[in-house]
Amino acid sequence: MIYVENLIKRYGSDEVLNIEELTIERSECFGLVGNNGAGKTTFFQLILDLIRTTNGFVKINGENVSETEEWKNRVGSYLDEHMLLPFLSPDEYFETLKKIYGLTEEELEYALGRFKPLFNEEILGKKKYIRDLSKGNLKKVGIASAFLNNPEIVLLDEPFENLDPTSQSRLKKLIIEDQKQKGTTFLISSHDLTHVTDISNRIVLLEKGLVLKDLKDDKEVMASALTDYFER
Repeated sequence: MIYVENLIKRYGSDEVLNIEELTIERSECFGLVGNNGAGKTTFFQLILDLIRTTNGFVKINGENVSETEEWKNRVGSYLDEHMLLPFLSPDEYFETLKKIYGLTEEELEYALGRFKPLFNEEILGKKKYIRDLSKGNLKKVGIASAFLNNPEIVLLDEPFENLDPTSQSRLKKLIIEDQKQKGTTFLISSHDLTHVTDISNRIVLLEKGLVLKDLKDDKEVMASALTDYFER
């Protein structure tokens, strides 16, 4: 599904990412962890072709993301609040995305209906601009937008940050349901080792732009390996 080869990103003389080869399979829930400056957000930006590679490439379903556009129809993402339109209300923002994605009113209602427990009656119908929302509610709007067009792949950067415990639990349930029932591929970057271990069947540890560990399947083994590394 996603294939990376000789992926390097430098800013001047500073190399912030160097991944020799990495494949993320269809329906994986792929967790990405590491300390600040590890290169996690840079990796996601390169996958989404938001920044240019210094060397190497990213392919989604065989398509080089820097050379084609079709892959964008199959990918949803939320990295930070700069991806939102702050001068709109959440209702207006979702209506705008409906037009961009060519959704029917029924499809939009169904998509947003799945997020009602997460929204907790704080998002829709409030006539409040996105710019005036709390950090947690901003995150909820962004995450919902990433799911809106029923994508095959969803990238979320620090999705649990600023969410209260109930919202964190509801988000995990949504991710697990989509992965198991729809076969959605998730890439989740997080500093919260507990949450990322709960939902992931594979976790990659980045440090200073390099892959130090590639852990799979056994959650206890993954949790133990990550604890040992970060508590060393």
